[in-house]
Amino acid sequence: MMKMIRVGILAFMIVGLFFSTAKAGWDPAEQDHAKAGVEFFRKNAPLLDRFFEKAYGYVVFPDVFKGGYFIVGGGHGNGYVYELNNLVGHSTITQINVGPQLGGQSFSEIIFFKDKEELDNFKKGNYELNAQVEGIVATTGAATNSDFSNGVAVFVLPKAGIMAEATVGGQKFSYQPY
Repeated sequence: MMKMIRVGILAFMIVGLFFSTAKAGWDPAEQDHAKAGVEFFRKNAPLLDRFFEKAYGYVVFPDVFKGGYFIVGGGHGNGYVYELNNLVGHSTITQINVGPQLGGQSFSEIIFFKDKEELDNFKKGNYELNAQVEGIVATTGAATNSDFSNGVAVFVLPKAGIMAEATVGGQKFSYQPY
């Protein structure tokens, strides 16, 4: 069983290498994609406005794709990092999940950082969110009772697909300044 998990994780990591894009500097089209990701959240989850106003910074992932089969799954997406509402860098998100699962889905995710210290931790490039930090599905009213937990607030907006899972996993992020 442990060998199957290792093989599955290795397979997802190899797939991630082929589907992730190399960055060779600033692409002006990225700024448009970053703005579209922020606007998607502002339009579809207006109760998050208070986080946009209070947070020192945030990272938005407009398109994260996730899939799983049998006991191993994973996901990947590209994102944009904002500090004091200015675009300052690029990020990637990689997820690994272990447990019963089947299907695929796409979603958008945003992580708000309460203060400079939390954003600086993220910008070190080895940031991780584990199973104890939950992304709240940002639907009408979801953000009214939410607040920062350990300096971060995570929100997810489903886009497409269906996935059944009972998994444990985590998310790992990279950061590259512009």
